[in-house]
Amino acid sequence: MRAIGKFRPRRASIGAALLATAGLVFGGLIGAAPASATTEPKAHRITVHPEIFQAGAKAPNATFTCQSRPMDGSQGPRCYQAAQIQNAYNITPLLNHGINGAGRTIVIVDAFGSPTIASDLQTFDAAMGLPNSSFRQITPAGSPPPFDANDPNQFGWSVETTLDVEWAHVTAPGANIVLAVAPSNNDADILNTTKYVVDHNVGDVISQSFGEAEACMDPTLLKEQHALFAKAVSKGITLVASSGDSGASQPSCDANSTAALFAASTPASDPNVTAVGGTTLTADPSTGAYQSETAWTEPFGCNPPAVAPSDVNCSGGGFSTVYRRPGYQSALQKNRARGVPDVAYNAGVSGGVLIFSATINVVEGLPADSAVFFVIGGTSAGSPQWAGLVADADQLNRHRMGNINPALYSIAQAKKQYAAALHDITIGNNDVAEIGGGFNAGTRWDPVTGLGTPNAAALLPLLVAHTH
Repeated sequence: MRAIGKFRPRRASIGAALLATAGLVFGGLIGAAPASATTEPKAHRITVHPEIFQAGAKAPNATFTCQSRPMDGSQGPRCYQAAQIQNAYNITPLLNHGINGAGRTIVIVDAFGSPTIASDLQTFDAAMGLPNSSFRQITPAGSPPPFDANDPNQFGWSVETTLDVEWAHVTAPGANIVLAVAPSNNDADILNTTKYVVDHNVGDVISQSFGEAEACMDPTLLKEQHALFAKAVSKGITLVASSGDSGASQPSCDANSTAALFAASTPASDPNVTAVGGTTLTADPSTGAYQSETAWTEPFGCNPPAVAPSDVNCSGGGFSTVYRRPGYQSALQKNRARGVPDVAYNAGVSGGVLIFSATINVVEGLPADSAVFFVIGGTSAGSPQWAGLVADADQLNRHRMGNINPALYSIAQAKKQYAAALHDITIGNNDVAEIGGGFNAGTRWDPVTGLGTPNAAALLPLLVAHTH
């Protein structure tokens, strides 16, 4: 991700957006290459590079100067606190009525984890005026190596972990949070971690803020993942994943290559998953009252990862090469393939959310306990927050929701319900020049922002009504 205006990240390793994508096709899908039973699945690593900007110290109920910056980034990125996002997406009325995910469990799958996440969450909650969280970590596929802050790979995942855990808590402050840590960012380790979560019924909703081009995941593992997701849905578990931060492009499967792929992201592209794209949210700098949104492109447009791995900045979206269009999309999109994303959420770096991490402090040369917060953006902010909304809906429903996509698309087909429940994002695109284009935002569903962003107080009761 590119630094905005004159505000530059202090380390080369601190910069970039989540690299995501995925795609194959089997069964009711588009088609799949058979894998030899005697061949080991190829290993591929999913890399994350969340971009962060220092915002300054924070005391409870205080404000940051970045909250009032212009949205064009000319004075550095604007930032949002928890209460502002809760107000912008109309989550606050639900929380005021006790709909906060109580009794439900959000599982966040990440690689490597963060050595300071438990205490970081406590610091974040105190500064943001949130209740303490019921939080625990598990390492079901094996423990990760000792944390090395000088390893950009591990450091990137530690930032991702911080974002996921803290902001899932923002939208469902009463829910339990389980962080399921994979021992590495190899596909197989992440899949094995997710398999444990599903097989052992660890939670009600699973958030996956990562991805890769469908072609980069071994066909055998992709089939296993699809079967696992179907099993999860059969148990009533909801799956949510980010659609990616490099527009209609994804990084090449060859880590040494600078090529970009025209691709959708997996796990987001699986029809059992609710894929979350990105927007740039403009909300009142003080209250967070919703004003407007566009597709997330920042002020500069999309750049493919091949041009600059740390300079990708728009909503992932497109069509699967593996999965056929699911029935729930038939009325709203005519491509024969599964389209992503399904919905969207604020992802802008200007208009980014605030996080606290003692690990980032140390890497930045600050005391670990400094009350310094950082601004972060990317579609990886949307997946955990939508997971929190699902936990809220589960509480309201008094039962798990399972795959919420059929309900979402059913709501979108009812004009009045759609207008009340979701913000239709019609401005922007995810074009990438290197791959020859991308897609435009448009009315109702589009392969940039999906069906749009939530008006939670209106949406959640409708989700409950459409799942019965």
